[in-house]
Amino acid sequence: MINGIVSGIPSIATDLTTSLTGATNSQPSSASFADIFQSAVSDVDSLQNSADQQVANLLHGAGNADIGGTMVSVEKADVAFQLMMQVRNKVVSAYQEMEKMQF
Repeated sequence: MINGIVSGIPSIATDLTTSLTGATNSQPSSASFADIFQSAVSDVDSLQNSADQQVANLLHGAGNADIGGTMVSVEKADVAFQLMMQVRNKVVSAYQEMEKMQF
C-alpha cells in the first residue's frame, strides 16, 4: 500500500505541474521527489502571485483589468493550493504509516 502511494506521488506532482501551467515539464525521470515537489510548490506560488497581481490591477482600475479573468486566476490558484495540500497530506500520512511499522 505504501509503495503504491509513494511511487505514485512523483507522477501526481508532475501531472499537477503540467495541468497548472499548461506546459510539459522536461524534468529527467531521475529527478527526486523533493525536486518535483519543490517545482510544484514554485508553480503554485507563481499562480498565487499572478492572481494577487490581477486582483490588485482590478482594485486599482487598471485598463487591462478583467473581472472574469481575475476570478478564473484566483480559482485556479485556490484549486492548485488545495491539490498541493492534499498531496502533502498523503505524503505525511504515508510517512506516519511507515513510522508505525516494526522491523
